[in-house]
Amino acid sequence: MKNTPSLPAVLGFAAWSGTGKTTLLTRVLPRLRQAGLRVGVIKHAHHDFEIDTPGKDSYELRKAGADHLLIASDQRWALLHDYPETREPRLESLLSILPRDQLDLVLVEGFRHLPFPRIELHRAATGQPLLFPGDPHIIAVASDTALNTHLPVLDLNSPEQVAAFIIARVRTDG
Repeated sequence: MKNTPSLPAVLGFAAWSGTGKTTLLTRVLPRLRQAGLRVGVIKHAHHDFEIDTPGKDSYELRKAGADHLLIASDQRWALLHDYPETREPRLESLLSILPRDQLDLVLVEGFRHLPFPRIELHRAATGQPLLFPGDPHIIAVASDTALNTHLPVLDLNSPEQVAAFIIARVRTDG
């Protein structure tokens, strides 16, 4: 997915389960915002999930048959969409939903089978192999151990370093 003037930069995070993708993102996001970047996030879930609570009006309306449900308050809004049949979401479709003119960057957790730039997270304690040798879309590795690679290696335990890498990339490519 190539960045164009009408699209924000897209950067993914790829890692085995239990590596700490979401934890790192929650520590990197405030630093990106502090640098003035407007950031959206798309997170792929491999299972069914609910964001509203059974018994609440929004939940009951959706379960009663609303294919699309927009919930709005004076502080936020959320659009819920139920697929008519079970299918994997398409990243391109999800990106088109986001307000492109209001974002500088979209961080993506998941969708690692698609061709877009991503940072691999590698934690030695998981015992999992590195992804990057087989994935040409990995542009850097954030690891808790030294690695011998031509790719930039970032300290997985330094959200400041990871954020600085992302900021530099967005400002160079954007």
